[in-house]
Amino acid sequence: MKLTGAEIFVESLIKEKVEIMFGIPGGVLLPTFDVLYGAPIKFILTRHEQGAAHMADGYARATGKVGVCIATSGPGATNLTTGLATANMDSVPVVAFTGQVATHLVGNDAFQEADTTGVTRSITKYNYLVKDVKELACTIKEAFHIARTGRPGPVLIDFPVDVQRASCEFVYHKEVEIRSYKPKYEGHPQQIKKAIDLIKQSERAVIYAGGGVIISGASGELREMAKTTQIPVTLTLMGMGAFPQDSELFLGMLGMHGTYFANHAIQNSDLIIAIGARFDDRITARLDAFAPQAKIIHIDIDPTSISKNVKVDIPIVGDAKNVMREMNKLLNKLGSKNIEKRKKWQKRISQWKKDNPLTYKKDDKLRPQYVVEKIYEVTKGKAIITTEVGQNQMWAQQFYKYNYPRHFITSGGLGTMGYGFPAAIGAKLGKPEKIVFDIAGDGSIQMNIQEMATAVNNKVGVKIAILNNGYLGMVRQWQQLFYKKRYSATDLTANPDFVKIAEAYGALGIRVSEKGEVEGALKKAISVDGPVILDFLVEREENVFPMVPAGARLDEVIRGLA
Repeated sequence: MKLTGAEIFVESLIKEKVEIMFGIPGGVLLPTFDVLYGAPIKFILTRHEQGAAHMADGYARATGKVGVCIATSGPGATNLTTGLATANMDSVPVVAFTGQVATHLVGNDAFQEADTTGVTRSITKYNYLVKDVKELACTIKEAFHIARTGRPGPVLIDFPVDVQRASCEFVYHKEVEIRSYKPKYEGHPQQIKKAIDLIKQSERAVIYAGGGVIISGASGELREMAKTTQIPVTLTLMGMGAFPQDSELFLGMLGMHGTYFANHAIQNSDLIIAIGARFDDRITARLDAFAPQAKIIHIDIDPTSISKNVKVDIPIVGDAKNVMREMNKLLNKLGSKNIEKRKKWQKRISQWKKDNPLTYKKDDKLRPQYVVEKIYEVTKGKAIITTEVGQNQMWAQQFYKYNYPRHFITSGGLGTMGYGFPAAIGAKLGKPEKIVFDIAGDGSIQMNIQEMATAVNNKVGVKIAILNNGYLGMVRQWQQLFYKKRYSATDLTANPDFVKIAEAYGALGIRVSEKGEVEGALKKAISVDGPVILDFLVEREENVFPMVPAGARLDEVIRGLA
């Protein structure tokens, strides 16, 4: 049976079991949206294309499925780019569709035309421009395959209007064969054996795990490895939830705003077992002084991430779950051997933890860390937390304990302000049974606050906790510490009334200015069926500590209370 390109698009999504998609229509997408009318796919009309991309991203991170978004040509497509770059940096499986002018007009500066594939080439895992309707079905199949396999990432399909109208026979293949794309899932046995030998020799080992552990569903294997070897675990921002934070072996996050004891453990280790992490600059600090005594084992499905920033001794290319499963078989055979020699190391780390805990000033003032702790207590640590970017992001990481994977959703690599709220909407739609909080700053929340209309209209009960300090907080902190308090363009005292904004959209707004009001306000927000904005008027010049200054060694930590 012959179908139009628009019909093939919808049928292909159904074959891929797509249940929900996010976006905004436009002129060149009218044939497709006409077919979407009545289709068995829930369409969420967003208020900005960036919001659509972030919602697809948040949905993907919360569920482990592929997120789908769509935008029209020209400005619609370019508005998607920040969301695609965010997903690309954090390895999130998203398939984005963009409308395009008719194929005979491509390159002629037609109305609402942009070179979408050219613009997005460096910020997607792969992209396509479909010029023939006969190629559409196989292109969509390939796009979903590429997005979800290997190191996941966003894939974009540019979809001209005449291809949407053209017809051909619809054939959707069950399997995908791409000669140049063959992700390696099994680690090399000899490399795994070498890694085990290094672990046996080590006395001061540290496991450094990242988002790749969560993506591969390897949290169970990570817990088993740590328990068997009694090696402490530090996580990256993207790895939060991969290892239980209430474990005695947990060191917290490492890096610029990592714990004192995680950073010192790395710097004094004799072996680093890196799993699904990429040694980015926020982790390593001064590269020439990073972990000077340590041998390094690096497990990653992406061979280009290995030895890219830090030279490693034993590279293992493969899926984290598969590689750790094989390593655990060998480690279990060792029994208690080599654990005894690590007791001295564990004692040293315990002393660092005791002397340098993660804390803040406990007084009667409303401090942002207290708000985050209260969110943890009220939700019993079972909520999905999304964040914006800046101080709010770091406090959310430091003072909420993440014991489950896919419960902490944040823009790590790109650091996208405005990410958290639309991502929370996507996460809540993917996991409707979960309480979902966006922990936001008063600067970040205004970058996509228009999506409050999306939340209200679709009855998406996300809760937004704004840590309102009247500043672009993290930039102000750097200005305070390194630029003699010259607060240039960071003062936000002309903020709008966030409670009235919530009410204008038809949502509930709650303002909190006293410490004693926090718990009651949180409980009230959770009891409400729809979206809620909580405006917490916190201490204005509170800082995120610990902090490793730019250009310093990882263990050159600024400590102290705000």
